[in-house]
Amino acid sequence: MYKNILVCLDNSDQSNLGMDIGIAIAAKFSARLTGCHVYAAVLHENRFRQMEFALPAKYQKEDELNKQRNIHSNLITKGLRIIADSYITAFEDRCKAAGVACSGKTREGKNYLEIVGELEDGAYDLVILGSLGVGATGASRIGSVCERVARRTRTDILVVREAVTIEGGITAAVDGSPNSFAGIKRAVVLAMAFGARVEAVSVYDPHFHYAAFKNIAGILSEEAGRLFRFKEQEMLHGEIIDTGLAKIYRNHLDISKAIAQGDGMVMETTLLEGKPYDRILQHLEKTMPGLLIMGRNGIHGVEDQDIGSNTENCLRQAGCNVLITSQGFLPPQGAGGPQTGL
Repeated sequence: MYKNILVCLDNSDQSNLGMDIGIAIAAKFSARLTGCHVYAAVLHENRFRQMEFALPAKYQKEDELNKQRNIHSNLITKGLRIIADSYITAFEDRCKAAGVACSGKTREGKNYLEIVGELEDGAYDLVILGSLGVGATGASRIGSVCERVARRTRTDILVVREAVTIEGGITAAVDGSPNSFAGIKRAVVLAMAFGARVEAVSVYDPHFHYAAFKNIAGILSEEAGRLFRFKEQEMLHGEIIDTGLAKIYRNHLDISKAIAQGDGMVMETTLLEGKPYDRILQHLEKTMPGLLIMGRNGIHGVEDQDIGSNTENCLRQAGCNVLITSQGFLPPQGAGGPQTGL
């Protein structure tokens, strides 16, 4: 399980919640936490220079401008560093009070790039950050830093949105992909450590085929319809393929249950029908778990894809905290059937 965790700090509500979750996970798995805050001194210096033309006339002389530039540079650089150090000190104090090993780092530059850079430089296996930062507004659902980091890193990422705990239950979405089965493994380990219930959810979508055939029917000529054997194809999907989809995704749940049983855990399973991310979000509203776990990419993922569409939509809209794993796991053959998906 996780042993080296990066916690992103900016003193926002969600950042502080992430700190608490990180401490709880570290305490369970004897992990080390690193708190990191990124400040942008150069950005502020550049912005100051862009505003120089608007300064009063007495400041427009070159000597005076240079003087003001130096004053501003020193104040900003030192001030931002003092703030960053304060965040780190508060983080270290809370870790030490909980008996968790920790260290702190500050980096200067563009926030999301520096976080990704820190993840690449260190041997982290999890990064925790708030879905929103100090710049959040009432309409905000996910911040640019969170979304950009989520797209770029291949480290597992725990996005904190609400003050809910893992003890409140874990829901893991599975579609037969290696990422989703790795998510099942994560869910089981976390659930056992925190004494939480765990549920595997799988969603199949038969409605897409009906919509596709309805769309095709409006443009096919009579001759093309005969050549395509349209009516037979429509019947084939209705009677065989759609039913087969349900069986395949039920099989994913059976495999997930077998994985949990192998680790000594009883897992609940739920099969849903419809658009995957939409039905997952509806299910979350009904069951209100403390954590949703999803694989970075699903069964249709391709090489170099940054994040799957269902995971992306759930990351943006889920009301609970979300853990996205980039790890892969394929259950042994015979653990409930073949690992396939459509």
